[in-house]
Amino acid sequence: MKITILRGDVHLVQLRTRMPFKYGIATMTHMPQAFVRLAVDVDGKRVEGISSDLLPPKWFTKDPAKAVDLEIDEMLHVIRHAGQFAVGLSGASAFDVWGQLHQTQSTWGEREGLPPLLYHFGTSLAERALIEAVCRAHGKPFATMLRGNGLGIELGATHPALKGIAPGELLPAKPLGEIIARHTVGLADPLTDSDIAPGERLNDGLPQSLEACIRAYQLRHFKLKVNGQLEGDVARLHRIAEILEAHAPRDYAFTIDGNEQFKAIGAFQAFWEAVRQSPKLAGFLKHMLFIEQPLHRSVALDDSVGKEFKVWKDRPPIIIDESDATLESVPTALRLGYVGTSHKNCKGVFKGVASRCLLLQRQRQSPKEPAIMSGEDLCNLGPIALLQDLAVMAALGISSVERNGHHYVAGLSLFSDSVQQQVLAAHGDLYHRSAAGWPTVNIKDGRINVNSLNAQPLGVGFALDVAQFTQVAEWH
Repeated sequence: MKITILRGDVHLVQLRTRMPFKYGIATMTHMPQAFVRLAVDVDGKRVEGISSDLLPPKWFTKDPAKAVDLEIDEMLHVIRHAGQFAVGLSGASAFDVWGQLHQTQSTWGEREGLPPLLYHFGTSLAERALIEAVCRAHGKPFATMLRGNGLGIELGATHPALKGIAPGELLPAKPLGEIIARHTVGLADPLTDSDIAPGERLNDGLPQSLEACIRAYQLRHFKLKVNGQLEGDVARLHRIAEILEAHAPRDYAFTIDGNEQFKAIGAFQAFWEAVRQSPKLAGFLKHMLFIEQPLHRSVALDDSVGKEFKVWKDRPPIIIDESDATLESVPTALRLGYVGTSHKNCKGVFKGVASRCLLLQRQRQSPKEPAIMSGEDLCNLGPIALLQDLAVMAALGISSVERNGHHYVAGLSLFSDSVQQQVLAAHGDLYHRSAAGWPTVNIKDGRINVNSLNAQPLGVGFALDVAQFTQVAEWH
């Protein structure tokens, strides 16, 4: 196979949330969404691929002093450079072309003094468009291409421990048909309807409080954010525990997102022990699956953390998220004592595939050792990003996936009627019409049906007309 990237472009649309999304040091109320397209020659056949993501402030750098507009400019900067570097690349497989782009973007990003999580955001958008184009050229869904290694993935090139192993030897035989939606409880989210001030009540037909969301979607998995302030966090966890015990199924489960709020393992250990000692939380904590990224990325992968983990014998299962910035991050985290990582398409599809395979191999070799890959969210929205993210999660066999885009944004109401019709026609299992008439994610019994996504090249299956958005870059 010969693959050459011929051209590409980037378009933006401005979106707004239906309610504020507070995560860590940021509260998001409006943001641009980027669409990246690549035209690719695959063995003489010209095909197009697309990808998309929101440009979320304060996630890639978590710098409280940096202006939001500057952060958005930085995200566009890395996207533009990845596209510029991608055009003209040729290789024998999608993985080969991605490897060239990954190295070029790394060299440039390091020279620019940018963090790898940020500069490879650009890589990931080009990578996803490339993968969709190659799958489209072969007329096969992503999961089929992945298991048959039609994308040419060399796991050993990423993790030497996987040398000689093909993805299909470790990944599920077929993609999941449904995924459990792990509902985000943001730091500013109302927990009950009575928490909502009259002037802040929404009238869009979607649930607003945690209590209402459980009723509407029959939720069973939850992601609870904490801000590292013990008294306030414990009081909020008490209220959440009461709500889940009263309204969620008996087998409910939850994760805790530490939001990088702790600068030392000792500080987090003291916080956790205080939470654990709360009598009102004793039964509640038995439902916890894991804790996500409590330590700030500046210290999370230090060798000192591994030393302190060794003496903390009854520590809870802890995974990394924002610290998973390079190809070496997951092996380092496992060596230190973390039990896994998260997958988000914005961190890279091939990188996520390799990490998933490394964790599955670890599980196979040491069945008693925890090996977790969770699915986490970057406020994923349709008409592209959510579909591609779920398609990858299903192919990797990740059954519990944080979903919050449908909660903080009013479905596809901000897009044109033509886009709404395209999505409903292609994915009537994933979306349904809201009471107001626009498509919103269809969650029943706390689960999302993804069968229609599994049948498409990379979840999408239709050609989105990006001319309705604002073009901000073009590469030839």
